[in-house]
Amino acid sequence: MDSSPTSLFDSYEQDFKHIIQGIREKLEGGAKSNKGEQRKAALRRVEIELDEADDIVSQLEVEIQGIPKSIRPQYATRLKQVKADLTKYKKMSKDTHAQLARSDLLSSFSPRSYPSDDPYGERNERTRLLVGTDILNDGSRRLVDSTRVALEAEEQGADILRSLRVQREQIENVRDTLRTSDTHIDRASGTIKGMVRQMYKQRFILSGIFAFLVFLIVLILYIKLVPRR
Repeated sequence: MDSSPTSLFDSYEQDFKHIIQGIREKLEGGAKSNKGEQRKAALRRVEIELDEADDIVSQLEVEIQGIPKSIRPQYATRLKQVKADLTKYKKMSKDTHAQLARSDLLSSFSPRSYPSDDPYGERNERTRLLVGTDILNDGSRRLVDSTRVALEAEEQGADILRSLRVQREQIENVRDTLRTSDTHIDRASGTIKGMVRQMYKQRFILSGIFAFLVFLIVLILYIKLVPRR
């Protein structure tokens, strides 16, 4: 298993490209050629895959923090391209949803939906237009809410990344402090060992002086107390 610092980034990037390829095929194929429920199902699948792609982008933002600084710029460029592709297909999906809503609205308001000699046809058409406008407004509100939720999630993810970065810097500072403390401890230990050796040396000298004084005192007492013949 590849354990290089860029292996996970490369793997997530390949997953992203695979999902984006599927999204492009659905938007340029099924979402345009199909009709009715098949087209709606294709668009729902696109939304699900866009969410998956968004999650992968979040993982890429996390993984790039662990890449060595010497090669990080080229991976930052790749991440920027990934984000640009995601934004592009999100916009394409939104436009396709809007086209589908307009198409459904126009088909439901077709003049063929009621007899041309209906004296209340114009009133019914106006009512349906108002209902359609409400539906479009409701759809717009939902899109705005979805965008707001996505932005909030992105902001929360960015806050988490900043928090992790700060914690990492704190850990690195603590590690540097510990290394400095180890150096000071080693120096202090060497100083204490030198003081202990000096203490034993001084104790040995003092013991020698004390023994000499005792011998000298004994000798003097001997000379004084022992009578000469």
